[in-house]
Amino acid sequence: MRIFLDTANIEHIRHAARLGVISGVTTNPTLVAREGAGDFKAAILEICSIVPAVSVEALSLDAEGMKQEARKLSSWHENIVVKIPVSEAGLEAISVLSRENIKTNFTLCFSTNQALLGALVGATYVSPFVGRLDDVGHQGMEVVADAVEIFSRYNLPTQVIAASLRHPLHIIAAAKAGAHVATVPYSVLMQMIRHPLTDIGIARFAEDWKKVVKQ
Repeated sequence: MRIFLDTANIEHIRHAARLGVISGVTTNPTLVAREGAGDFKAAILEICSIVPAVSVEALSLDAEGMKQEARKLSSWHENIVVKIPVSEAGLEAISVLSRENIKTNFTLCFSTNQALLGALVGATYVSPFVGRLDDVGHQGMEVVADAVEIFSRYNLPTQVIAASLRHPLHIIAAAKAGAHVATVPYSVLMQMIRHPLTDIGIARFAEDWKKVVKQ
């Protein structure tokens, strides 16, 4: 399973890339607005220079607008994947864009049916939103597991991105469910690295080494 970073913060992306653990970035209008990027295209292109896959959201609601926006966004850089939300218009747009070899991410998936339809029209990725499903009393990771099982059974090339992940246990669950990608906030990635027993062990080794040096 690969890990993407769910952010538009350039410093966080560069740091995670230096660690060697991320393979891509997912963004959305909320994340981009939060960073106050003055030049949206420049910000996206900078992210593309760091990681090989960058999901950028199309904002149009009609199929024709989605197609035009996707063509424009994808022309910026080969690393761009266009996020298209689940809807009738989204399906129509992806069915055309996939034939044009434009990479897409069928986003805001909340059911296995939606994920399956995205795969059938040729989406590069589908993104079940695990945390948001959990919030309303559903087992979000079941959608991930079911989509992975169905895609594998029928040899569908679409990959499953476990999205809206809230804590490190979500990452483990996504890996067990067979998700191709888990997209995580920077804070969750940092939590994955740390453990109090590791900190204690490092501190103890350092203290013991000081004693050896003094001898």
